[in-house]
Amino acid sequence: MKLIFEIEYRTRWGERLVLLLGKRKILLEYVDNGLWRGAFVHRGGADALEYRYAVECDGACIRREWGRHVLPLSARSRFPVLRIRDRWIDIPADAPFHSAAFTRGFFSRSGGAAAAKRTSTAGEAVLLRLVVPSLWSDEVLAIASDSLDAWQRILPLDDSRFPEWSLAVHLPRGSEYKFLIADRKTLEPILWEEGANRTWNRSAAVGEQFVEASLLPRFPERRWRGAGTAIPVFSLRSRESFGVGEFPDLKLLIDWAAATRQRVIQLLPVHDTTMSGTWEDSYPYNANSSFALHPQFLRLTAAGVPEDEEYRRLRDELNALAEVDYERVNRTKQRLLREAFARQGRRTASRSDYRAFVEANRSWLIPYAAYCTLRDEYGTAEFSQWGDYARYDEKRIAAYCLRNRREVAFHCYVQYHLHLQLSEVVRYAHARGVILKGDLPIGVSRTSADAWQSPRLFHLDAQAGAPPDAFSAAGQNWGFPTYDWERMARDGYAWWRSRLRKMSEYFDAYRIDHILGFFRIWEIPAESVHGLLGHFNPALPYSAEELRERGFDLSDGRHTTPPTEDWVLERLFGDRAGEVRSLCIRQGRLIPACATQRRVLQRFPGADESTTRLREGLLALLDDVLFVEDPRRKGFYHPRIDARTTCSYQLLAPWQREAFDRLHDDFFYRRHDRFWRESGLRKLPMLLTASDMLPCGEDLGMIPDCVPETMRMLQILSLEVQRMPKEPGETFADPARYPYLSVCTTSTHDMNPLRAWWEEDRALTARFYREVLHGEGNPPWFCEPWVCRRIVEMHLASPAMLAVLPLQDWLSMDGTLRLEKPDRERINIPAVPRHYWRYRMHLTLEELLAAEEFNTMLHDMIAMSRRR
Repeated sequence: MKLIFEIEYRTRWGERLVLLLGKRKILLEYVDNGLWRGAFVHRGGADALEYRYAVECDGACIRREWGRHVLPLSARSRFPVLRIRDRWIDIPADAPFHSAAFTRGFFSRSGGAAAAKRTSTAGEAVLLRLVVPSLWSDEVLAIASDSLDAWQRILPLDDSRFPEWSLAVHLPRGSEYKFLIADRKTLEPILWEEGANRTWNRSAAVGEQFVEASLLPRFPERRWRGAGTAIPVFSLRSRESFGVGEFPDLKLLIDWAAATRQRVIQLLPVHDTTMSGTWEDSYPYNANSSFALHPQFLRLTAAGVPEDEEYRRLRDELNALAEVDYERVNRTKQRLLREAFARQGRRTASRSDYRAFVEANRSWLIPYAAYCTLRDEYGTAEFSQWGDYARYDEKRIAAYCLRNRREVAFHCYVQYHLHLQLSEVVRYAHARGVILKGDLPIGVSRTSADAWQSPRLFHLDAQAGAPPDAFSAAGQNWGFPTYDWERMARDGYAWWRSRLRKMSEYFDAYRIDHILGFFRIWEIPAESVHGLLGHFNPALPYSAEELRERGFDLSDGRHTTPPTEDWVLERLFGDRAGEVRSLCIRQGRLIPACATQRRVLQRFPGADESTTRLREGLLALLDDVLFVEDPRRKGFYHPRIDARTTCSYQLLAPWQREAFDRLHDDFFYRRHDRFWRESGLRKLPMLLTASDMLPCGEDLGMIPDCVPETMRMLQILSLEVQRMPKEPGETFADPARYPYLSVCTTSTHDMNPLRAWWEEDRALTARFYREVLHGEGNPPWFCEPWVCRRIVEMHLASPAMLAVLPLQDWLSMDGTLRLEKPDRERINIPAVPRHYWRYRMHLTLEELLAAEEFNTMLHDMIAMSRRR
């Protein structure tokens, strides 16, 4: 079959269009009036072709389409020639509707092909093909024409490949026609496209079928809004779970969501975090693999573990606990899984779907399985201590896996069953019109399989974190290595693209954790502990000469090393100032053993009050600098963030303080905006085109102007939290003014849920009560159910596309269902680096499903807010 491609595109001098079909590149020829054409002979073998157009100049690609074209091919076609008229695909105005969240979830179809077959005219010389995603599942795209019974006959298009619509139809040349949205069952018109009637002026040559794929219906913007629940998998509780939430528990949560008119289940990361075997592995953002799922989420009885008396006893004991006992749950699950593997491992390995799973995931699965085996063999995830295996070598690891094939196979067996169980949940969710929203962590553990297998992709001598914010006055140090973006770009960000493709097997939407990290990351030297000593990367630091011209001579180290004046030491150490001077300071400088924060931790490791006071004082003293040297550009310096609170700042002369204020504000609020915008635009389009998931950015905290601008341009949903307003001067954000392309929520996993927040700061609560709820008198001492309902209703009524609230805040509206003690509902405290993530819902999902009065109330609230 001969395929002729045509597209209208206005190029500049020296540019030409090419068609990219897999690894094949087809040069297009310019015809006339902006029209380009190319052709090739398709030899068969595929039932559909995927391709993109691109613009080249001097042999280099300078622009390519946002989306891809999919051309279905029929072996039974009676036409030897297909002429395809395409249109260039830029980011559409309704980009979120093109995502899997809508096409596979909210607006998913069933029976579309059958409906179209009853009305389409097969074998016609003209085939209409349009991509229109913004139609509800009970609606169809249709066409009417003066040549179709004088506008009386409405033909629905086939949506079996939704969001693509197609119809083979005969339209005489000169016919007038229009597209419309019609009721799926009755074909009654719902909405006609705007503007004048279209005129059909195409015709196909003999033996040729003309595929018209360049049309775009002129419908007004349609806004869909939905609601959902955010909860970590580990926090779920059911009668069948084993002391921790498991993937099959999500089915019960999906049933509850569907019953209450919710459409989104938002989860925290679900990747394996097993490294030390202790409760510290409970931190879900510190995965040992960006691809592997956590074994704790496996339903054991569906993976070969018999439901015998021992199993039921252990399950009941662990389920009786108020919170997750991470260590006991995971130790017990591992033991039972190994016993099941010993019985069923060989039989499972012989299954064709198991072999297909291993082959499809080999690039990460085998290194991960080897990593787990070596971690257990050496008793540590610090791969630098693995002797000959400290550096990943593919041949050496292949030989190791062969010698340890049984242990490697066990980890593959576990991942296979995790994949089966989560995939089943995804299908279950789609069948009920519900989607799963995942979480893409910004960081990767420095002792992960990723860092071991691909160390060149990371700066292992640095740590990622966050500058000071409402969560932590000293900033946050996450401990993750930062990315070597320049090296990643050399292969087109292949690691990121693989990561996103794997994630899209399970999720239709995703939260981009700390989206600011794709513009710039807060990078902290490996020898530092606090986030205060970090700097932006990439950044435009000041040269020593530039700073000297502004009144800061750094040659003597005065502004880059801590001050040791007596009054400074007395402020930090009180009556122990003399002891610190004699013990830790020589010639006005800290001795080498106390010159970095890591060394201070090593020298003063005790937990007693005296040692702790000394250690914390020294850490604070090391924070007390005005400038931090760039680790990769010697002689260039970053102003230390929030340095105006330091003793070093107080030591400056008044004119120097003014100079530092100007320099500090220019650096943190103006100097980098365009630079970071370009940085983000180099990476985020790669992220968005790697999958069809709906992107939602976590954009809280200290955000430069370039971030919301870029997110709006790329149509990435923002995150809106009432108590973290984005407008200067506001104490509380107004949900009624949230942007449509956003996810609004009452709280996140990093903050207190509603009721605990209400008791957190009484003065702030009083302001909220008066200014937001317009209450009179004193606010209620506790966050009563009616107060919670008022706050929830604000969020449901907001323009935000998605209102996704924590389960705790939904339950807060019911005095009989909610947990008695609000302070037990918090999931994470960012200011505590080693927080135990163990929150578990206090009632079972079965009990939640049976709470008819509450569920009816919630269903009606969501319906009244016109969320679908």
